[in-house]
Amino acid sequence: MADGKTGRKRRGAIDAEAPIPVVPGQGELFVEMPAETVTATAAAPAPVEPEAAVSPPDVPSAGQGLLSAAEATPKKRRTASEGERKHLTLLEVDRLLAATKDNPRTGLRDRCLILLMFRHGLRVTEACDMRLDQVDLESKILQVQRLKGGLSTTQPLRTEEIRLLKGWMAERERWLRQWRKKEGGTGAALDRHALFLSTRGTVLSRKTFWALLRRYGELAGLTLPPHPHMLRHACGFALADQGADTRLIQDYLGHRNIQHTVRYTATNPVRFEKLWR
Repeated sequence: MADGKTGRKRRGAIDAEAPIPVVPGQGELFVEMPAETVTATAAAPAPVEPEAAVSPPDVPSAGQGLLSAAEATPKKRRTASEGERKHLTLLEVDRLLAATKDNPRTGLRDRCLILLMFRHGLRVTEACDMRLDQVDLESKILQVQRLKGGLSTTQPLRTEEIRLLKGWMAERERWLRQWRKKEGGTGAALDRHALFLSTRGTVLSRKTFWALLRRYGELAGLTLPPHPHMLRHACGFALADQGADTRLIQDYLGHRNIQHTVRYTATNPVRFEKLWR
């Protein structure tokens, strides 16, 4: 499946003069989608030991158990068998988001990243490579730069996304101040343009996020190990469940070939509701 493969080389800064089309009709997508709604029956995640608030983000401490497990090299991805579910349900996404709240060190960053990947169907490289100039909080829009020759679009940001982005950007600035203070005011090695920073001040790597997501899946008690592309598929199925047509979903996800989009609408149970009446 061409859409599930790893993206090509990481893109650099966004060309400000390159126009990004707005997909007609995408303003109605996710209008009624509840954000971070966690059911009472969700498995309670195992607590993550708190970290001393005075420690800079890149200084190891006793409370970084989650990061220590995540920053280790993740196991090789297991090939999904034929018929095995390759997407997350809305409840599973909610439980992942809830699990990040027990990580005081990077939970806010991770929660923001997971929500954006789900709401905008981002590939892991598209998400980790996002730059600050792709986010316009005043206009409430996100410039989505697609890989694999996909259609890049400007998409609306919802209320919960804006709230998390504002919170993460404030936290990001706190990280940068701590790093500059630690390095004597220079901070020359820091990446000031990347939206999502690692605990070392560089662009968050796909490998680190992959391991973090797997760990959050364990804390959330998911029955299958999540990987980042399952969030993109979850977006496609969620839009189909809302009644979005195939062409609109195709443009929203940036698919060049509509065959990659048909899977979401062809299996939607709403299509079969009028049968056997």
